[in-house]
Amino acid sequence: MAQPGPKPRPALAVVREGNPGRRPVKEGVKLPPSVPVAPRWSEYFPGSSRPELRARQTATELWDRLAPSLARSAGLVNEQREVLIDYCVTWARIQQGERALSMEGPIASTERGNVKNPWSTLLNQYRSHLRSLIGELGLSPSAATRVSPRGGDGDDEDDIFD
Repeated sequence: MAQPGPKPRPALAVVREGNPGRRPVKEGVKLPPSVPVAPRWSEYFPGSSRPELRARQTATELWDRLAPSLARSAGLVNEQREVLIDYCVTWARIQQGERALSMEGPIASTERGNVKNPWSTLLNQYRSHLRSLIGELGLSPSAATRVSPRGGDGDDEDDIFD
């Protein structure tokens, strides 16, 4: 059963964003720092047809854009990469579905007559899943507004907020 109240934040997020209530910070599991390794996208998008090749390219570009910044800012490590893989796969499928829906149209003809294109239902499910992953990874605009730089002397060259 779910517990009431806000979801607990990871210890790194509490340290990064500040702890105005001075509540004890639960460290949780400590994983050694490691760079998330890109998966073989051909395992997630098998085949050599144009849609699969395009989905692989979309997932690769998204991974290359997000993995380094999430590793630096959120402390994402290789052992936690599955949520980012899931995000990339979901986004690639949404792109694939949008292209198919644009080409086929919103109405599909079947033996039973005209029906809603199945991609419409799939896209709604993928988007719902994408929203939960966005919240998990902290990629929404509202999550970005909650991240604020910590006060300091400003001499840190590796500060992600520079």
